[in-house]
Amino acid sequence: MDHLGRIVLPKELRDLLNIQPHDGVEIFVDSQSIVLQKYNPCCVLCGDMKDLFYFHDKIICKGCVEETAKYASYTTATND
Repeated sequence: MDHLGRIVLPKELRDLLNIQPHDGVEIFVDSQSIVLQKYNPCCVLCGDMKDLFYFHDKIICKGCVEETAKYASYTTATND
């Protein structure tokens, strides 16, 4: 660790985790350990990692978009 608190990840470790320049990483504490993992975006509603879209700076999957649209059209139809 340098005087600014930065830690360099060795190339072998970056290659093993497929971390490329400008990839996001997450750092969190788990009990007595500091955990670093490659950031994998997921749907804020269900946690799915496939078919993702940004909507108002939030990540939502295609399935939740479709389910929300069905719910919105159902509630609109029943409120008329």
